[in-house]
Amino acid sequence: MSQAPTPVRFKGTDTYLTHESLQAAVNCALTLQRPLLVKGEPGTGKTLLAEAIAEALGHRLLTWHVKSTTRAQDGLYVYDTVQRLYDSRFNDGDVRDIRKYIRQGPLGEAFSSPERVVLLIDEVDKADLEFPNDLLHELDRMRFRVTETGDEVVAKHRPVVVITSNNEKELPDAFLRRCVFHFIDFPDAELMRRIVDVHHPGLDGALAEQAMKIFYELRSFTRLRKKPSTSELIDWIAVLKAQGVHDIKMDEQLPFLGALLKKEQDLVSVAEAFGRGRRPRA
Repeated sequence: MSQAPTPVRFKGTDTYLTHESLQAAVNCALTLQRPLLVKGEPGTGKTLLAEAIAEALGHRLLTWHVKSTTRAQDGLYVYDTVQRLYDSRFNDGDVRDIRKYIRQGPLGEAFSSPERVVLLIDEVDKADLEFPNDLLHELDRMRFRVTETGDEVVAKHRPVVVITSNNEKELPDAFLRRCVFHFIDFPDAELMRRIVDVHHPGLDGALAEQAMKIFYELRSFTRLRKKPSTSELIDWIAVLKAQGVHDIKMDEQLPFLGALLKKEQDLVSVAEAFGRGRRPRA
């Protein structure tokens, strides 16, 4: 395995705006060469963080989307027995060469890469409770053996690992001890305005202020089951611009509300609040 990389300080990118605490967490993980575990509500940029790190470091990004059925083994490799059986049945190729049917997973690809990569393991808490510890066991060893062929894959470089969690379940203490942790707070108004400026340069100042004011008012509505996120604010503003809307206010005529609220119950709750002649705060 290669020597530890020369420390590089992460400061965000032109399109991914960050703050000191998040920068410190990323740089801590880079220095210690440990996985960075990132939590936060949807829309706070957890997944995009890995893309930003890859861009800032000039590394290739590999993404592993975790499902409820995902096992750590799936990240290493998969033996495609179905394809081998198919080829055997129809005499399509030499089925004696098992290596043809070994498909590397994201971890296996990261280990085999001739250059250091950024590996995003997205929504780790969707898998069963054993998955996180099994995952870090493989990352600690940085090598694995392909049982079917006896080949050993040894990592050429330790990948930069970013792991996201939506807090759907508690993660094991042993897993947490081996990660650098950061919780991404939802952007305050100042940071959000900078984010809006990045995605909508030259946006009319009055429209930007009105949109953000309404956005945060909706987020303060305690009955919402899914609060609007940053990406939904960006999309909403894009629709307002495209439709030539220059003035908005918080009332029953609020345009394109479906771009912000994505659950029927939330739309009903807001409509009921407007019907009672008050702003949707409680």
